[in-house]
Amino acid sequence: MQLWKCLGGVPFGFGPSVVTIGNFDGVHLGHREVLGSIVETARSTDMKAVAVTFKPHPLAVLRPQSAPDQITSFEDKVKLLNSTGIDALLVERFDLNLAQLSPEDFVRRYFVEYLGAREVVVGRDVRFGHKNVGDISTMMALGEKYDFAVVPLDDVTGTAVGAGHETALQPRRWSSTWVREALAAGDVETAAKVLGRPHRVSGEVVHGFKRGRDLGFPTANLQSKPDGMVPRDGVYAGLLTVEPHSGDAPGFSDALTSEEAKAITVPAASETAEPQRWLAAISVGTNPTFQGVARTVEAYVLDGQGVSEADLDLYGKYVRLEFVAQIRPMLKFSGLDELIDRMRRDVTESRDVLTRFLSAQ
Repeated sequence: MQLWKCLGGVPFGFGPSVVTIGNFDGVHLGHREVLGSIVETARSTDMKAVAVTFKPHPLAVLRPQSAPDQITSFEDKVKLLNSTGIDALLVERFDLNLAQLSPEDFVRRYFVEYLGAREVVVGRDVRFGHKNVGDISTMMALGEKYDFAVVPLDDVTGTAVGAGHETALQPRRWSSTWVREALAAGDVETAAKVLGRPHRVSGEVVHGFKRGRDLGFPTANLQSKPDGMVPRDGVYAGLLTVEPHSGDAPGFSDALTSEEAKAITVPAASETAEPQRWLAAISVGTNPTFQGVARTVEAYVLDGQGVSEADLDLYGKYVRLEFVAQIRPMLKFSGLDELIDRMRRDVTESRDVLTRFLSAQ
């Protein structure tokens, strides 16, 4: 996949292409349905499949108080989009100048002049251009004017029943909003079903209070603000992976400028070996038993996996935590004996959950 850091990075004469546009936060099953559609069309018509997205999220510029929590970091979003098979990803810095473009100016400049679009795939609820005045009828009219086909997609729906539900829910539109709601409730199983994978957060392992080590459960403590949306406080069964980390997708800081025009090739997923994953019990919260205030995310690698002390020397390394299931909410215990007993049960329950999860893969 080619990764363009601004419109100027698109090679001269690029196209013909089939294009879609969106924020793609989480790259959930609804996004994957759309992206799979443009990839299939591109392969059958000898075109290029291109996704267009923005950084930062438009609401972070237009209405910062309404900007949603981001499910994934930008770097992770690029990796997930790469895995869909698209040929190119165009990331444009969203600012007030871009927000002022009329629907026609936006379509003509991005889709027609630079990307050579012959087909544009969008949801029926698409909104674009200054004050979001452009809609699906606007896009179809512009398609007739500039000679590209518009393929409107109906909502992609499904059911996703998480822990504690005994009856199926009514089908609902796959959406980033649904994922955020599930994570805010600690329902990581529903979030995983909408995402098509366990939700994950990443961060550098830093020194904590070392309480877990003193209690016999040494943990890897993530930096104070991990990359990705942290679920509701509680204890979770999950997976820990040590992975390489560049800090962000190359050149994509919030200070991205339109002069940064060099295309970057992202290695195909098949070219990158998957690092080892360890079973883990993950704790999210303020440690109320110790009158904690700061919210932390820490993971205990389950014993019995042949993990050496060298393997567990994670300080300064970048790790990914995947949330498979919630074991319990965050609780305050009357003393250390009660806490340790509960932690042992957490470990046993986490191992059972993860063993079933991995055997089903």
